[in-house]
Amino acid sequence: MKQGLNEICYGFFATLANPTRLAILERLQDGAMNVSGLAMLLDQEQSMISHNLKLLEHCGFIASERRGKEKYVHLNREIIGPLFELVEHHAGKHCVAVDDCPYDL
Repeated sequence: MKQGLNEICYGFFATLANPTRLAILERLQDGAMNVSGLAMLLDQEQSMISHNLKLLEHCGFIASERRGKEKYVHLNREIIGPLFELVEHHAGKHCVAVDDCPYDL
């Protein structure tokens, strides 16, 4: 691995290895949402959602735009689409039974 790539990979996967951030990405598959709507759907404080959105946006997984006073976020489908396809392919091939997973899901 190139020098520095280890840190980049760690940041990439650490951003995704969070239940709240994964739930946000899952919700955004249906389309753009505002921050307060995400907070309500996920039963989280708006400040916690905003913190997680900042990390997702920093890594390019989502993008945001202002609509009046509201901030709306949407998936960066160019990144997330192929990434989710890769995960689904891998899981279908190697993660046959969730019960057999060594991680506490």
